[in-house]
Amino acid sequence: MTMNPKKGIVAFTSDCIRWSLSGGIGFKLYIVTLLAVMGVGVWAYTNQFQHGLITTGMSNIVSWGLYISNFTFFVGVAAAAVMLIIPAYILKDKDLHEVVIIGEGVAVGALVMCLVFITVDMGGPLKVWHMIPGIGLFNWPSSILTWDVLVLNGYLALNTLVPLYILYCNYNNKKPVGWKYKPFVFLSIFWAVSIHMTTAFLYQGLPARPFWNNPLLGPRFLASAFAAGPAVIMMVLIAIKQKTSYPIDRNVFFKLKRIIVVSAIINLLMLFSEIFKEFYNATHHSLSAQYLFFGLDGHDALVPWIWTAIGLNILGTLLFAFDPTKCNPKYLMPAAISLFTGIWIEKGFGLIIPGFIPSPMGEVVDYAPTVNEILITLGVLALGVLVVTLLIKPSLVILQRFKGVNT
Repeated sequence: MTMNPKKGIVAFTSDCIRWSLSGGIGFKLYIVTLLAVMGVGVWAYTNQFQHGLITTGMSNIVSWGLYISNFTFFVGVAAAAVMLIIPAYILKDKDLHEVVIIGEGVAVGALVMCLVFITVDMGGPLKVWHMIPGIGLFNWPSSILTWDVLVLNGYLALNTLVPLYILYCNYNNKKPVGWKYKPFVFLSIFWAVSIHMTTAFLYQGLPARPFWNNPLLGPRFLASAFAAGPAVIMMVLIAIKQKTSYPIDRNVFFKLKRIIVVSAIINLLMLFSEIFKEFYNATHHSLSAQYLFFGLDGHDALVPWIWTAIGLNILGTLLFAFDPTKCNPKYLMPAAISLFTGIWIEKGFGLIIPGFIPSPMGEVVDYAPTVNEILITLGVLALGVLVVTLLIKPSLVILQRFKGVNT
């Protein structure tokens, strides 16, 4: 099939939709499965919308749970696209340049999940208008939450519009004009750091929660993001290599692996530094860490989770660092899953829940997500995977047909 280089935005959109939805029986079953999981999530959310957050495991003591845990983690996944942009555009790495748009597609899917997790955590979408500038009470610039709204939506715009421009130019068999998009590419580098640092400041700025009052929190957010995010991108690239005809050079996996190893080691060093600080000379401010790692007053719901997370972190780091297969995708996939899962647990439950325990009044209450909460979370995750799929699939078609067009 040939493309008319004079086709406009309507034809571009139409073709992208068609390519997104085309595929064999296996692909259609995959899409139907994602839609079914999303449907179950919507059903669970209607229950929460009708009865309120009482349907979750949260309480007046632990007021952030599974939703905010996932929000915190996927902000990092979104920021990780910068680890492809820096070598591709600043260091002129041709191998990673070929997969930058794939990384940005993953970032868009992660950001969509972040925004939806915030929405469902608010109890109802009708409350979102309070965060719209000029309509709601925005509290800018004093509110860190306001800054988070700005940086998340700004980063979503950058990671959506820049790839769309490049793909549209390729679709029309034209070379993208550098001055029209490269300034926004470089802006996205600083913006990626800002979205995660601002999220860290949300926690650091709460004086009644000593577990989060840690100057290492922001840098460790970035280190964990630059390990887990590229691990997610690597899983997507492995799936593309195995399920499509799009060529991905082994050097891409090798370079991603080096990024992951360095970031994962820094993340572990910071984690062990925090553990030393909490327990070498323990004070009453160490009670949250004691609850997380060893239990407190007979409450130890998170203890097996955090030690599993640390084990998976170490295992994933070692698997990447000592790869005997020299970047065989069948070896890299379990390594990426291990590191991703470990950081997801440690940066989610291991960060958010202990910050509330004990309460400022000394109360210790275990938190566990309800079935309704889990179903909503699965629905949001399915939405993110669907967004990534529908964005990357037409991108691969366009990039493969116009591989000679420079971007």
